[in-house]
Amino acid sequence: MDSQFSAKVKEIISFSREEALRLGNDFIGTEHLMLGMIRDGHGLAVRVLQNLKVDMFDLRNELERVIKNKGQIKNPNNVNSLPLTKQAKKVIRITVLEANPLKSNLAESEHLVLSILKNKENVACQILNQNFSVVYETFKNELELVTGTGGTHFTGELKDEGGNFEDDEERAPYQRKPSAPSNSKSKTPVLDNFGRDITRLAEMGQLDPIVGREKEIERVSQILSRRKKYNPILIVEPGVGKTAIVEGLALRIYQRKVSRVLFDKRVVSLDLAALVAGTKYRGQFEERMKAIMNELEKNRDVILFIDEIHTIIGAGAASGGLMDVSNLIKPLLASGELTCIGSTTYKEYRSIFEKDHALDRRFQKIDVKEPTVEQTIEILKGLRGRFEAHHGVKYTDDTLDAAARLSARYISDRHLPDKAIDLVDEVGAYQYLLPEENRKKVIEVADIEKIVAKIARIPERNVSASDKEVLKNLTRDLKMMIYGQDESIETLGAAGKLARSGLRDPSKPIGSFLFVGPTGVGKTEVSKQLAKILGVELIRL
Repeated sequence: MDSQFSAKVKEIISFSREEALRLGNDFIGTEHLMLGMIRDGHGLAVRVLQNLKVDMFDLRNELERVIKNKGQIKNPNNVNSLPLTKQAKKVIRITVLEANPLKSNLAESEHLVLSILKNKENVACQILNQNFSVVYETFKNELELVTGTGGTHFTGELKDEGGNFEDDEERAPYQRKPSAPSNSKSKTPVLDNFGRDITRLAEMGQLDPIVGREKEIERVSQILSRRKKYNPILIVEPGVGKTAIVEGLALRIYQRKVSRVLFDKRVVSLDLAALVAGTKYRGQFEERMKAIMNELEKNRDVILFIDEIHTIIGAGAASGGLMDVSNLIKPLLASGELTCIGSTTYKEYRSIFEKDHALDRRFQKIDVKEPTVEQTIEILKGLRGRFEAHHGVKYTDDTLDAAARLSARYISDRHLPDKAIDLVDEVGAYQYLLPEENRKKVIEVADIEKIVAKIARIPERNVSASDKEVLKNLTRDLKMMIYGQDESIETLGAAGKLARSGLRDPSKPIGSFLFVGPTGVGKTEVSKQLAKILGVELIRL
């Protein structure tokens, strides 16, 4: 039976065992299966539940409240062999039967929820029915709307007579096994081996929602719809969201929110490292590339995505081959038999990619700017549900606002929205380091300030201090520490106030000052105290 489950369902059941251990239970029930699904946070089942207005955070709390009254682990030596309850075994058996009428070769997470709702005697079903008004029919109808499919469903009943219900595999405690290979034949087996189908991930609900990149996605779609030179290249700094734009395109293709030219297209990300790995003899790399190119020629529905596209110049040549990837794909680009999306940074584009004029002229350049703090806040709000489901906490609007603004101010070596997203994720992960009784259910602004202080290596009080208060007392505080340099301090204070008032280019420094004077008059001390008061790092050369 294990071969009939998808990797997603196996992972959910594995997570459910970990949830049972975390809560100190000596069994795995349907409530643990739901907790495992919430912890995973991806999949079609979670998406359908969210469409039905089910708050994952509230569902998790209700499940944990019920579980606390259940049996606790009595023998700590048996933690690796927690048994499935009778109801959980029955649900898992029905999961396979629910997948068959929906023309699915493998049981997925949505079939697991259908199975839970089908058997009304289990705890998870009762919670979904009574607390969230989700029943079998409403979930199935919403699932058909999301997937655009219909059809019959399993209406039979499973009998548990004479031990026929349980086979040898089900009697044993659940053990996670490697995924079974899919029996379905692919038209591009070589490309599938060295690539990742992003459109397939969109269909499975494994991509994060894309917020604030509508213009860039529309521009990519417009270029892909052209008759000639339909290869966009995204030029953007690391962490700004070039991969997210491609994922957003894949989501739109799946939802059919693109031009008809792009209907039924597949976006496949090519892994150059895997492509080059192991090609130690001359000709091996060229054979792999030729096989991929032959598949692309025969299957014009593939849009190839090459992240860090500047690496194709020279890739493969070092293994003893005569040609690199860029020279091998140029004929396909010139003939229009290959549709390709590339991404790179400004630095690599100017220093490497742009110098190859024959390759550069085949692509249409798209400049992707770093989002503003306000746009980053909207992005964080769009991702809030995924982080809340994963970490089991709540993020308030003030918390997300603080994450965007403080990361923009104090983390200067990275770009938005990546550093703000990492900050939100870091705060949630920090709760796992605390004892369970000390973990917070709602993340506050103070928690964000604490993590920012650790990352930026500055005192917490500097992070939490108001900008207005710091600037208001800047001149006074400096004069209290440095004596006899009032004129210089006044100049520094004026520059600081001007910079923080918004009357300067935010990409430029606060000010450039040259302290001149004999040894011992306070040049270095002024720099130290200014950095300390403003809460920035002092770097000495």
